Amino acid sequence: MSEFRIHRDVNELLSLLHVHDGEGAEVYIDLLQKNRTPYVTTSVSAHSAKVKIAEFSRTPEDFLKKYDELKSKNTRHLDSLVYLLSKLTEDKETLQYLQQNAKERVELAADAANSGSTNFSIPLSTSKISAQELEELLKQLGSVTANSNVQQPLELTRKILRDKQKKKNSGQPIPVFPSWVYERPALIGDFLTGTSLSTDTTVPIGTLPLASQESMIVEDLLYVLIGVDGRYITAQPLTGRQNRAFSVDPNLDLSIKELVTRILPVAASYSAVTRFIEEKSSFEYGQVNHALAAAMRTLIKEYMILITQLEHLQRQGLLSLQKLWFYIQPTMRTLEILASLATSVGKGECMGGSTLSLLHDKTFNYTGDSQAQELCLYLTKAASVPYFEILEKWIYRGIINDPYSEFMVEEHELQKEKIQEDYNDKYWDQRYTVVQQQIPSFLQKMADKILSTGKYLNVVRECGRDVTCPVAKEVIYTLKERAYVEQIEKAYNYASKVLLDFLMEEKELVAHLRSIKHYFLMDQGDFFVHFMDLTEEELKKPVDDIITTRLEALLELALRMSTANTDPFKDDLKIDLMPHNLITQLLRVLAIETKQEKAIISADPTELTLSGLEAFSFDYIVKWPLSLIINRKALTRYQMLFRHMFYCKHVERQLCNVWISNKTAKQFSLHFAKCFAGAFTLRQRMLNFVQNIQYYMMFEVMEPTWHILEKNLKLASNIDDVLSHHTSFLDNCLKDCMLTNTELLEIFSRLMSVCVFFTNCMQRFTRSMKLDNEMDQLTLEHSTMLGPPTEEERAEETAKKQLTNKLLAEHADNLQLTPDFEATINECDNNFSSHLLDLLDKLSVYSTNDCEHSMLNIIYRLDFNGFYTERLERMSAERSQKAAPLLPCL
Repeated sequence: MSEFRIHRDVNELLSLLHVHDGEGAEVYIDLLQKNRTPYVTTSVSAHSAKVKIAEFSRTPEDFLKKYDELKSKNTRHLDSLVYLLSKLTEDKETLQYLQQNAKERVELAADAANSGSTNFSIPLSTSKISAQELEELLKQLGSVTANSNVQQPLELTRKILRDKQKKKNSGQPIPVFPSWVYERPALIGDFLTGTSLSTDTTVPIGTLPLASQESMIVEDLLYVLIGVDGRYITAQPLTGRQNRAFSVDPNLDLSIKELVTRILPVAASYSAVTRFIEEKSSFEYGQVNHALAAAMRTLIKEYMILITQLEHLQRQGLLSLQKLWFYIQPTMRTLEILASLATSVGKGECMGGSTLSLLHDKTFNYTGDSQAQELCLYLTKAASVPYFEILEKWIYRGIINDPYSEFMVEEHELQKEKIQEDYNDKYWDQRYTVVQQQIPSFLQKMADKILSTGKYLNVVRECGRDVTCPVAKEVIYTLKERAYVEQIEKAYNYASKVLLDFLMEEKELVAHLRSIKHYFLMDQGDFFVHFMDLTEEELKKPVDDIITTRLEALLELALRMSTANTDPFKDDLKIDLMPHNLITQLLRVLAIETKQEKAIISADPTELTLSGLEAFSFDYIVKWPLSLIINRKALTRYQMLFRHMFYCKHVERQLCNVWISNKTAKQFSLHFAKCFAGAFTLRQRMLNFVQNIQYYMMFEVMEPTWHILEKNLKLASNIDDVLSHHTSFLDNCLKDCMLTNTELLEIFSRLMSVCVFFTNCMQRFTRSMKLDNEMDQLTLEHSTMLGPPTEEERAEETAKKQLTNKLLAEHADNLQLTPDFEATINECDNNFSSHLLDLLDKLSVYSTNDCEHSMLNIIYRLDFNGFYTERLERMSAERSQKAAPLLPCL
């Protein structure tokens, strides 16, 4: 449900901005949902947004530098973020608020620092350092960084990756290279700084003739081009991930030196590529990077063959500096591209799908350069092979074999047996999730289908059935996305059909839903009559005094005595006594992140003792894999609907009992019978209200919505459609039954409370009047006795007096209420009429403003003869008059 995701994001944003005022995030949700539009990033929109921010920024150079840095790392959604920031630059109010908020946060941080600071202070002018000392210090720091910080991050990174992979694959050992591979730097094809080719004294090159200088430099260049220092050209130590730099003998002839500086970038590129190959060949960096490094190693071998051929020419004296420059030209472009890719992968710390995204984007960026695009295409195909092997196992069999966490789908350890204990559909949503960073950009559009395909097959596999896609075919990377998109579509269609048929036919999903409808939505009328007759006395007790096993036995008896006995799934129905009443439960769901929710949560649940009627609900045992559809979230919604209708049914029974007991009023005197006239009218109005509400919910909300659900289930093509239709069915039922609107719910609960109070009063008054009649009858019989009573008459009279005393002791307070009977009935009448008018008024407002047209049916049913029309029109006129703006005086 997207509104909850928006709710979470808004809450997080408010917490980051330290906004604590207001009613919470819910005030922004409607605004965001109404104004939310999809954004499609294009190169033109991203460039214009970048230019706009650069013009707006005080330091555009820093912004552009940071943008290029993030772009080189292939950061996801960078252009979308830049576009959003460019839109913020146009909103002056938002900018002003952000500036003020930032200023306040700085002031708070300064105050906190001042209050928590110690006597430690930094001397500003007590000591000074000269420029020479500063330069020496920087050199020392640079040397320390060069000696220690180059290897340490790589070792640390490998250790972190290794620990992560061991944690994920606890039962399977991850292969690693032996330590001597990393401890012997001579095995690496890169430069060894601090060593030289020979220990002989180097002849100053400036003293040699021009031809000799060229010959010596060509020999040096051939060494440098394969990662070995020469006599006059040496590699500088690396600091971080910067490109390799070289120092050339300053005495070299300027013309030769100029040509040498043109060739040295090839050696720098070779150095970067070699370091990348050695680093990414480790198992810790994953199979995709390993495959990419292997493909680059193949290209480097071709480069080494070229250098060997040039060395052969040099030994024959046929290689000049110009010829070397000529022969190296084709390779220069190749190594430049390889070095660029290696640098980008290293900077972005790419693995798996993120590496493929970078390669794919680079391939498309070289659209005008066929040679460069062909090279990138070759590398991308080679690197994508292990990734597509994982993809094929997932979409064809529902299995993830991803030891290095490179795939776009990540598996979490969850037990399907606990799905009944969780409120939400956690197993389906969180067992397998998409890792956005590992989605290759060329599979971004298909990510949801890839996730769903494997999930569908995985569910069938966990039920003990072996599934293998019959249309399985090798997936190969190509610039034409249609090739692998078609394969994913075929696998998705097969998986959808397999799981849907499995649930619908073998597991009888629709039959289980019908069974739940029978009990939770009160579809079986005779069952509920039997059940409520059997459990009426038990459910009147406080919830702590109710014996659950007794209720279970009565439920079993009611099931066997009614038409529900033919239901094959009746044994899955269970009794559940909830810890809160329905109103509290619903308000906890509806009042998220508001002051009202805090008040509800902080309230002591033991303040009010729940009766069995208020706490009673059904529960249903659902086994795997049907629990994916009928999960705890869905069952909780069914329980809300059931408790709502069950209490209405209870109120209706109470009013009907009052009607039955009131039939004895014709035996009373004329004075008492007249007192009951207003009560009879009110009882009929209440009964009419409760019965019409029940009719509306059952026959105008649930039945039509259920038929729509059955129709949609027949047309569903996958399990996600089934989930969506089922959730939509429950949402519509809750909404149209007034259970998602706090105002309507509170008014309705007050109406039910008035009805219950009225029934209790009527029952007390009826019992009191029966007691009065019995006392009159006893007095009359005693006064009409002739002669002295016999022993038998005395015994009978004594028994009647004892009964009379007992009734007097039980109903003494009721007898005192009899004179206030008319006042009590009038008060109930006024409260009922007031709440009913309030409910009808709110319903008319919501049906008009929020287009909830189905709720109009309640008004038509309750106001069928226009009894409330005049008062409703008067309330509507008063409301519109208050909302109308005041006109200026002329």
